[in-house]
Parts: sequence; structure tokens; C-alpha cells
Amino acid sequence: MDGRIDLAALQVWMDRQGLGTGPLEGIEYLSGGTQNILLRFSRAGRAYILRRPPPVLRANSNETMRREARILAALAGTDVPHPGLIAACPDDSVIGAAFYLMEPIDGFNPTQGLLQPHAGDAAMRRRMGFAMVDAIAALSKVDHAALGLADFGKLDNWLERQVGRWAAQLASYADLPGWTGAAAIPGVDKVGRWLEANRPASCQGGIIHGDFHFGNVLFRRDSGELAAVVDWELCTLGDPLLDLGWLVATWPEGATPHATDVAITPWDGFASPAELVAHYGAQTGRDLAHFDWFAVLACYKLGIILEGTHARACAGKAPREVGNRLHAHTLYLFERALRRIG
Repeated sequence: MDGRIDLAALQVWMDRQGLGTGPLEGIEYLSGGTQNILLRFSRAGRAYILRRPPPVLRANSNETMRREARILAALAGTDVPHPGLIAACPDDSVIGAAFYLMEPIDGFNPTQGLLQPHAGDAAMRRRMGFAMVDAIAALSKVDHAALGLADFGKLDNWLERQVGRWAAQLASYADLPGWTGAAAIPGVDKVGRWLEANRPASCQGGIIHGDFHFGNVLFRRDSGELAAVVDWELCTLGDPLLDLGWLVATWPEGATPHATDVAITPWDGFASPAELVAHYGAQTGRDLAHFDWFAVLACYKLGIILEGTHARACAGKAPREVGNRLHAHTLYLFERALRRIG
């Protein structure tokens, strides 16, 4: 046993799958703790990345891992940049959790610092934003039904269910002692009412990544193009415009990023939110008349999700510093939503 993963059991399973022979070499854990575990290794000259849930499984951890493997398999051969799936093990008895093996990605995440030539080339940084839009535009064009994903999410009344779903999530935090409460989030009720009153008439169903922002993409080392979109655990069916709304909700609004914005320097050269939206429209041909609704929904949903960590921190179930930081981000997201609705 090596740390969190039974390597002997993994090797036996790989033998059965015909995935090389001999020992597993170059073992390297890439992340851990409460996050999904990533393990890099090689066997018989081929490199692998193993992804499995965290050591302490949540109720849906194994199913989430199976869904991730399923979407990566379905995206093979599409224009969506993603890690290539090698093999998946839905059985949680092999190493204690469902897992899958994927191809390593040669790329970098800009939130960990821009590399050269990106750091020294404003035009390349501008391309980085448009490349992110190209990825979700490509995802929006994927025919999910043709790829066997018609049951990957619930599209019936998707628009109508959004506000109620997330309002209920926010209300559930009241069970955590010490939480400052929904009243400490200025505008939360106003934003919810606006979303209900201005809901688009129809949903254009498709695949959504569900958490599309700078932290979940890898860029090529030699250009502003994407190497891959990663972390597909929240992927489901819905209106793909929510991915664009999510990107805009997490994108700095001005030339100087806000304290809670993504920390990427230098920032000059990156496209503006309006330019990202226009590029998406040009790539997809979608009517963006109701885009504001999706941008506001993204602020509402993400703000409520982040507030959950703050509520847990108030109850002593998460680090207080992290909770306070995410609460500040929640407040900022609702400020952005209020500015957008006027």
C-alpha cells in the first residue's frame, strides 16, 4: 500500500485490462486532502493519471467519478479539449473507490502563475480568454443524445427549477449553528425575485461543464490555446449559456482585478467580459438576448455554493479563514448580480 491507493491492487486490475506489464513506476501524488486524488505514474513506458475521490468518501463520490469517466469517454473525437480517457473502474472494491485512468495533459494552469511566453505577450493573453470561450462553444454544440447522454441530467423544467433549488440550498445552512444567515447577504432575495420574473421562455438543452473558470483549464505551454478542460465532476445537462455566465461571473470586470477576482498577473491584454460574450455569440450563433439572466444565475448559484463553506466555518467544520474569504466572494458575486439587474 502506498499512501491512499493500493498500488498492488491497481496493478492487478491493470493486468486484467491489458494495460501494460511490470511494475508501476514514477509514483507521484498530485493532490489530496479533501480534494479528489490524482496520481501520476508510468507503466511499460506509458504515462497515466489516476483520478479517484478523496479518502473520506461523500455519499455521491463514487457516482460522481463514474459520471466523470462517462463524459470523458463520450467527448472522445469531439472538438472539446479534454483529458483522454484510458480506462475506468466503476467497481469501488478494487482500491476502495471508483476511479479512472486518463492521459496526462502537457499544460499549465494560469492561476498557479503565467509562464513565458504568456507572461510577456499581451496578445497571447488575449487569445487565452477567447480559447476558453471556444471550448464551451464547442461543448454547447455536442449532440448529447447522439452520444448516449440523454439521461445524463434532467432537462424538464430546468429553467424553472434553478432558483428554488439554490434557495433551498441556502436555507439548509440554517442547520449549521453560528451561521450569520441569509440576511447577511445583501440582495439575495432581490436577485432571486429578478431571476424568477425574468426567466427565459425556453431552454436550449445541452451539456454543461458546471464549474467553468480559470481554475479548471490547462493551457498549452507554447500558445494561448487550451490543452484541456479538467474537473468534470459537476458536468450535467442544462442550458450551455450557464457555462458562459459562469465564466463571466468569475472574470474580472475591469482593467484592475478586484481583491476577490482570480489572481493572474499581468492581467492587461485579457479580453473584457463583453468581448467574451460577443465571441461566444459569433462561435455558436446563439441568441444572447437573455444572457444577463444566465450571468445573474451564475452569480446566484456560485455565491450560494461558496456560502456553504462559510456556514460550515461558522459551525467549526471548516477553517474560519477560508470561510471568511469565500463569504467575501459571495458578497462580491451578489454585488455583481445587483449591478447587472440595475
